[in-house]
Amino acid sequence: MKKLTQLLFIVLCVPAVLQAQKRDDSKYLAGAVPEEDGKVVFSKEFSIPGMSQDEIFERMQKWMDLFLRKKQNETSRVVYTNREKGQVIGMGEEWLVFSSTALSLDRTLINYQLSALCQPEKCEFRIEKIRYTYREGRDQQKYTAEKWITDDYALNKSRTKLILGLAKWRRKTVDFADGLCKEATKALSAASIDQIVVLTDEEMEEAKEKEGGKTIVNSGTTVINTKQQPVTRQAETPVVAPAAQPAVEQTPDPAPQPSTYKEVAPDQLPANAIQIGAGKLVIVIGTDAFNMTMMTANAGGSLGKMSGKAVIYTFLSPDQPHEQLDRTDTYTVRFYPNGQQEPSVVLECKKLPSQQPLEGQPRMYIGEIVKAQIK
Repeated sequence: MKKLTQLLFIVLCVPAVLQAQKRDDSKYLAGAVPEEDGKVVFSKEFSIPGMSQDEIFERMQKWMDLFLRKKQNETSRVVYTNREKGQVIGMGEEWLVFSSTALSLDRTLINYQLSALCQPEKCEFRIEKIRYTYREGRDQQKYTAEKWITDDYALNKSRTKLILGLAKWRRKTVDFADGLCKEATKALSAASIDQIVVLTDEEMEEAKEKEGGKTIVNSGTTVINTKQQPVTRQAETPVVAPAAQPAVEQTPDPAPQPSTYKEVAPDQLPANAIQIGAGKLVIVIGTDAFNMTMMTANAGGSLGKMSGKAVIYTFLSPDQPHEQLDRTDTYTVRFYPNGQQEPSVVLECKKLPSQQPLEGQPRMYIGEIVKAQIK
């Protein structure tokens, strides 16, 4: 019996070991997961000679909206656009599947932020704020890209091999980012805006297999000639003069358009302006459109008053990250009705002191409403 068990182990495991030995992981080694100021940021620069900022903006906005709507969940949506500054920002959530068989399914939920900065004849596309949720229920595990797939965590000391337990995460994330960059390339090089489409997950997998090991996410500037196929040039010999990351003007949290919103006194907000169950509350931290943190108040919230001041209570579920909200003094709360891409209420808040939660209980934040806008 012991010999039979050993034989079965060899039959089952040797093919997997041999397959792992044959795998070419060169594109996933040192530098495959780029960092900016300690944060994982996949980025791609495009040069599109002759294309105006408006057209680049419209193409990226349409593509990002189509791509995120395809995910068919409340988290995935375009959350901010600014035509004048050429900014498009979206949040996404989907499954990354490591392996799938008739008997098992190994996958993780990935959350991320997409952003595009469009300027005349060029565009910078970024994928950042990557987080993972692995398994469900009591076994649920949460990771950030910074502490899971970076060189320091996912590579051995000599930077020549992937760490066995983290290899699948790094490979899948790099491939995911590369696939997004290739889809953005197709959107920018389409014959017209009307011809911009998004591939299904199955079509993306087929395209990846056909292209083999070719990647563009960590290559130099991709030059797009709308009359020909896009060409990727290495960073050492760019077609256009190298440009530093475009500076984004530090402005307050993007204000709604006056034509669609009106400002009201905080204490005059309608009692039914926010209806939990009919939408969701999104907390926005930061003033730079390209460096925002956005989170949903998973445990809900409500309007109220404290010491005669109009306030909004927001609640984070016990497992939600809260460090950035703890550190900030000001933030914005937006209420998105179900099925709506734009908020119906935007509240600029100053954080007030609140009690520490009991273990395992939702964490409450109290914000004095200093400015209120409603549709």
